[in-house]
Amino acid sequence: MASFRDLLTQTKAKITEVTTEQGNQLIDDGAVLLDVREPEEYGQGAIPDSLHVSRGQLESNVENRIPDKATKLVVMCAGGVRSAFAAKTLAELGYTDVVSMGGGFNKWKDEGRLWVVPTTLSAEQRNRYQRHILIPEVGEVGQLKLLDAKVLCLGAGGLGSPASLYLAAAGIGTLGIVDMDVVDASNLQRQILHNVDRIGDRKVDSAKKTLTALNPDISVVTHDVRLDASNIVDIISGYDIVVDGTDNFPVRYMLNDASVKLGIPVVHGSIFRFEGQVTVFDPRTGPTYRDMLPEPPPPELAPSCAEAGVLGVLPGIVGSIQALEAIKLILGHGQTLVGRLLAFDAAEMEFNEFRLNVDPKNQVTYENRDRIEITELHGLCAGVLSG
Repeated sequence: MASFRDLLTQTKAKITEVTTEQGNQLIDDGAVLLDVREPEEYGQGAIPDSLHVSRGQLESNVENRIPDKATKLVVMCAGGVRSAFAAKTLAELGYTDVVSMGGGFNKWKDEGRLWVVPTTLSAEQRNRYQRHILIPEVGEVGQLKLLDAKVLCLGAGGLGSPASLYLAAAGIGTLGIVDMDVVDASNLQRQILHNVDRIGDRKVDSAKKTLTALNPDISVVTHDVRLDASNIVDIISGYDIVVDGTDNFPVRYMLNDASVKLGIPVVHGSIFRFEGQVTVFDPRTGPTYRDMLPEPPPPELAPSCAEAGVLGVLPGIVGSIQALEAIKLILGHGQTLVGRLLAFDAAEMEFNEFRLNVDPKNQVTYENRDRIEITELHGLCAGVLSG
């Protein structure tokens, strides 16, 4: 029966091993440094720009993290043993250009080469987000992206409630809430951020209590203001994504113009009785709200929820999809709803998808962002460009 040393010797005979100096040169020439140490080791120090996949997760995770099997890889562990076994495994998985760095991180550090203490999840965060971490397309790197993200929810009502709850649970590091209303008993049929004890409270305060109780790991920033032309740019400019739960056309058009000017994606949702719809407006890559709806419909054709009613569970479905789209944008994974409108009919339990196209007549575009003027919009909600 072979001993460990026998296995190591046999493994090293089948792989290519390089020195730290040679490994450094390969990295400078564009090779990917794959660190296969355990999370605790990696958290104490790592080489900048290294890709971390622990040896125990290598077989199940590496193909998602490094899909191109022709990628030049330099594999590293603490001393060169685990990296040798990992290099052999990678070759067996079909990777064609793999070397193991002898001496590993310990020798790299002893030689005075550059290393840093990376940002990693705490033990408590690994436990809280473990179901995310187990997903290869998310993992610890993806969870760190979520914790670093800033998402603004416009409204703490029907759509804002489920969207903000799932975003908070997912670990969105900074969650902004804009609402200037107070909790009313009529809200409780659908606005699940609030409860009977908070009737009369400011909605943003009620929302913050609920969200921080759900996840004290995040920061909830409240904006107890009415959005208008004087403040919308300042408010949304600090965020990566805006989740739109507004219910009136002037604010939607004003949000469109401000988000286009700043290049911020908007996850749009709307609800009406048994029907809802969701799309993503990314002014840098696809159509915007003005492309979808150049001018608002007559008031009699688009009554508000207060006028027409809404099935209480419907915003839960639509708001959850909005949260999902925001998370996909942050992770950079999956096909988002940019350029697609997802329509849901709860009465028929039916989803339909419609293609959205850029309107060549629309001048409120990211290319014209320096000319966009943010104004109070009324009537036809026409956009305003300078010059």
